[in-house]
Amino acid sequence: MSRIYLKKAEKTSTSDSGSVRDTVQTILDDIEREGEQGARRYAEKFDRYTGNIVVTRDEIEAAAARLPQRLKDDIRFAHDNVRRFAEAQKGTVGDVELEIVPGLVAGQKTIPIEAAGCYVPGGRYSHVASAIMTVTTAKVAGCGHITVCSPPRPDVGVHPAILYTADLCGADTILAMGGVQGVASMAFGLFDVPPSGILVGPGNQFVAEAKRILFGRVGIDMFAGPTDSLILADKDADADIVAADLVGQAEHGYNSPVWLVTDDRALAERVMEIVPGLIADLPEVNRENAEAAWRDYAEVILCDSREDMAATSDDYAPEHLTVQAADPDWWLDRLRCYGSLFLGEETTVAFGDKASGTNHVLPTSGAARYTGGLSVHKFMKIVTWQRATREGSRPVAEATARISRLEGMEGHARTADIRLRKYFPLDNFDLTGADPDI
Repeated sequence: MSRIYLKKAEKTSTSDSGSVRDTVQTILDDIEREGEQGARRYAEKFDRYTGNIVVTRDEIEAAAARLPQRLKDDIRFAHDNVRRFAEAQKGTVGDVELEIVPGLVAGQKTIPIEAAGCYVPGGRYSHVASAIMTVTTAKVAGCGHITVCSPPRPDVGVHPAILYTADLCGADTILAMGGVQGVASMAFGLFDVPPSGILVGPGNQFVAEAKRILFGRVGIDMFAGPTDSLILADKDADADIVAADLVGQAEHGYNSPVWLVTDDRALAERVMEIVPGLIADLPEVNRENAEAAWRDYAEVILCDSREDMAATSDDYAPEHLTVQAADPDWWLDRLRCYGSLFLGEETTVAFGDKASGTNHVLPTSGAARYTGGLSVHKFMKIVTWQRATREGSRPVAEATARISRLEGMEGHARTADIRLRKYFPLDNFDLTGADPDI
């Protein structure tokens, strides 16, 4: 497979994980020891916020009153799309009951996680869409209590659009608290919320590290790194649209990789020519991120064929994957490793990020090789059960005793033996098992 790098990344999207880990661990330890007092202390230090932590119903209603109706309509539109897609996902799993052998019935049961914690970023950008994606999905799954935490602004509190959205989507409690202290409050069950069984939602490297450290004690959606996006484009792709899509994703952060993979050199060169002007035209707060991401982390790769392009994409396993090439069905069938796929120029990553219905909490840093993104299934436990008649248990008990003795697990074998002797006292059984040296 031939790959020519017309633009090669100078950096990889890694951070000083050692110092971040140490800082986060200290904060978590302090808050677990000090409880709400510790969480408030860190909120004052990092959020510079001294107001009430638990957002009241009056504050939520006041926030809703401040929003223009068109914005509320847009939020409701996006919420409805995400809700309906999550409901369809939920319909793909359900309870199962199967007679394995005569008299032995096994089953599957889906049980929602009782308490979910949703982190909604609210620093540089107020991530209304993250509230829609996480809270709506948890609600559809049937979680008993949904807590949202979001960074407040000094002397102001949580952004009113986030308050309105979280409430609309089904949050039971909203905490005006960000960062590690917000994650810890949800995980440890502070401020009269139940301890979260799962923590979800995007955040900065400190939030991501807090979730990583807490994983095992609680569930998480995934280990998250900087967002990344890849575009597959052929000779017929619109260079202006390709360039705009790359820049649109580069603005996420200074270390957010964007990649263009194509089999057409003229398209690649034209896109590389257009991108700097699009970046320069962004507002300053967006421009700084996009400039750094394009300069240090972006790549443009020239391949010989569409098969090479697809193989390159699978190697990168991007969070977001866009195809602007002929024969979209071929790409849909061929591609294997991505968080979410956008087929054709008529859709774009931003649609999925904000309003089209699919979830935007997706695997980053190559994790799409082994997992998908946040879905209603993440909030549901799929558990199994079984029951048997005495006759139904007989062949299973015999096989269990012999396999257990082959493995050297005599205690296991005897739990089968005792049932066979009780249920079938007049029968003889050969339960010795095979020679372990065979």
